[in-house]
Amino acid sequence: MGEASALAPGVEVAGRLLANVETVVHGKREAVTLVLVALACGGDVLLEDVPGTAKTVLARAVARSIEGAVCSRIQCTPDLQPTDVTGLAVYNQKTRDFEFRPGPIFAHVVLVDEINRATPKTQSALLEAMAERQVTVDGVTRALPDPFLLLATENPIEYEGTFPLPEAQLDRFLLRTALGYPSIDDELRIIEEQRVAHPLERLQPVVSLQEVHLLRRAAQEVYADRILRRWIVELVRATRRLDTVSMGASVRGSLALERAARAWALFQGRGYVVPEDVEGLIEPVLLHRVVFKPSFLARARAAGLERVAEEFRRSCLAAAPRPGSGDDPLFAPAAAG
Repeated sequence: MGEASALAPGVEVAGRLLANVETVVHGKREAVTLVLVALACGGDVLLEDVPGTAKTVLARAVARSIEGAVCSRIQCTPDLQPTDVTGLAVYNQKTRDFEFRPGPIFAHVVLVDEINRATPKTQSALLEAMAERQVTVDGVTRALPDPFLLLATENPIEYEGTFPLPEAQLDRFLLRTALGYPSIDDELRIIEEQRVAHPLERLQPVVSLQEVHLLRRAAQEVYADRILRRWIVELVRATRRLDTVSMGASVRGSLALERAARAWALFQGRGYVVPEDVEGLIEPVLLHRVVFKPSFLARARAAGLERVAEEFRRSCLAAAPRPGSGDDPLFAPAAAG
């Protein structure tokens, strides 16, 4: 009874939130759903995309859809200091004491634009926030707002003057995705909608902060069969044996894939995970967690990211085949009961 009462409202909240964000971000249901999956899992997202593809709009749309949520933006540059992100203690002459002034990281939805333009020292300031949902300044640890979602962006075509994220920091992101350019019809619709004012100005909140917490509880209670969970572990372990990979995904990859699959199922209106949920998440959840061999990277630059991602996905599935189909009784809704 507890599971049913948690899942049913969670599915309803998920649908309401997704529909509201899609009123301003058109034709990108999969990418938008992935970002909301991260919100439901308590994870963070790396958006690797060219400029002008609605990354900022997406972050603001998610924040505006949640009543009481605060959105902030951090524009990364080489001279950005860690205290510009976390905040710092400032001396107050009236009280004759230091008082903490919180930085932009203290928000529910944080957009870190062009994260690879910040120095490693500043990038590392984000690690504690991403891993622990807290920051420590002058020896004092302060909790970040809850819920918390960090969206970091990278420009995949411009690397001059940048500081590539180390593997340890890439592994902190629940998933990586891209919005890409809209279709011709969606781009025309965007032009027509913004002739007078941006649709973000008309966007109204549709869920409360309490309902976001309910969404997270519902995602935790989505049923994933033990056979599916074992398959997830086998998929992640398979990345460590691929000939094209020098370092495979860590245990954090197994945790991320299982959590993301449950949240993805919730946004599909289901209280149980099917193999298709896992297969569709292999690329966004695992690809950024592996280190490829130089010979493969040379071929990848010529072939393009899409072909590389598809080859990686096929290799994982070949090394760890799916245990059954969606028609298998083990994955039927009745099994969840």
